[in-house]
Amino acid sequence: MTTALRLEQITPENLDAALGVKVRPDQEHLVAPVVKSLAEAYVHPGVAWPRLILDGDRAVGFLMAFFDIDFAGDGTGEDIRSGLWRLNIAAGEQGRGYGRFAVGAVAAEIRRRGGTRLTVTWEPGDDGPELFYLGLGFRATGETSGDQTVGELELEPGGVV
Repeated sequence: MTTALRLEQITPENLDAALGVKVRPDQEHLVAPVVKSLAEAYVHPGVAWPRLILDGDRAVGFLMAFFDIDFAGDGTGEDIRSGLWRLNIAAGEQGRGYGRFAVGAVAAEIRRRGGTRLTVTWEPGDDGPELFYLGLGFRATGETSGDQTVGELELEPGGVV
């Protein structure tokens, strides 16, 4: 990992690089491919925040965040949350801090928008990303979203993650 890490909005110029981000084959059942995320972003334009993760000029990952959604989906507006919807780190780039950077970037954007917590969901199981998220300070809430575990991270003002 270098100090040239940044997020970029998906554009016609970097679309192929984003679509080229593939997780390891043994992880494909844990996270949707980038192409599905971009389709979801297209149909949820006010909610989805897709970004390419770059190290210098090299695409190393993809993330998609969500902001201010009715998490319970019951229309009451009493459970509004923001968080990380997808995180795909390219197979050959894992273990280099890019996931931590991505979570930190989403946390910073949520803080910038006035939020104080970051929600994430993950596939449960020994091969899933639970230990990664717990290691960053997330706590499982005891909820599920579909068949995924829901985790939350309280965001400290000015904190990194």
